[in-house]
Amino acid sequence: MNVILIAVISLGAIALVAAVILYVASKKFAVYEDPRIAQVAAVLPQANCGGCGYPGCSGFADACVKAGSLEGKLCPVGGQPVMTKVAEILGLDAAAAEPMVAVVRCNGTCANRPRVNQYDGAKSCAIAASLYGGETGCSFGCLGCGDCVSACQFGAIRMNPETGLPEVDESKCTACGACAKACPRNIIEIRPQGKKSRRVYVQCVNKDKGAVARKACTVACIGCGKCVKVCPFEAITLENNLAYIDPNKCKSCRKCEEVCPQGTIIALNFPPRKPKAEGEAVASKAAEPVKKVAEAAKKPVETPAKPAEAPKKTAETSKASETAAAPETPKTEA
Repeated sequence: MNVILIAVISLGAIALVAAVILYVASKKFAVYEDPRIAQVAAVLPQANCGGCGYPGCSGFADACVKAGSLEGKLCPVGGQPVMTKVAEILGLDAAAAEPMVAVVRCNGTCANRPRVNQYDGAKSCAIAASLYGGETGCSFGCLGCGDCVSACQFGAIRMNPETGLPEVDESKCTACGACAKACPRNIIEIRPQGKKSRRVYVQCVNKDKGAVARKACTVACIGCGKCVKVCPFEAITLENNLAYIDPNKCKSCRKCEEVCPQGTIIALNFPPRKPKAEGEAVASKAAEPVKKVAEAAKKPVETPAKPAEAPKKTAETSKASETAAAPETPKTEA
């Protein structure tokens, strides 16, 4: 009995000493954490997608609190409403952020890019990209295995079985960038959504020379540079045989779309253009009244001409001739 009691007392003493040591250590080595971090993390969607550029929602909350400004910070999943709540907690101003969306920059459909071989391996873009160039002649385009679909947590991207290309649902896309990171060919880009979801971009990433690119895909960029020359805002650059439109400079004038011989430049969600013939006819009709007014203004005003006076010499000459021609009357003597 005494042995058991001694053992219990010994264990209790050891536990008490250990508790005291742990308490002292926790106070001495305590790390202060701003309580606002937990408050900010509570309003975040906890998707932990990494689209904000930080490791999870807790990392983003910590960065927001320590930065002292929300400029350049955005939760792509929660968007502006969540950033407004974060700003209220921190007592800061929430800068208006432009909505972004994932854009697939490849138009190599089954019709535009015919297959030259068949891949019979693991259905993964990452594995296929590490093994060979793909089932088509384009070694830059989409492989069609759907790694981007698996990476998306929001069901915003799917593979179209008819085209063999991924399609993004703008209503579900949060621009987290997970699909762009999963794509080994870098054909998915996070770009500004644009007003009324209208945007202009080059739907090709092929860097081969013109003839090679055209042979592999009928709508590939051939690097002709016509779009660069026609752009009045210097929004298009040509590098490595590939044109690129800077979304921050582009004003959506669509001049580049008109001159592109390959149809590689896409103007999305714009109203259809009027036919040129119809536009020219309307313009000519509108210009007719103006033309008539201009012609009337240029035409000199005609004044009634005065009857020309015969020269004096001519009148005198005719008078003399009449006198000479008249017969002389005989004189009679009284």
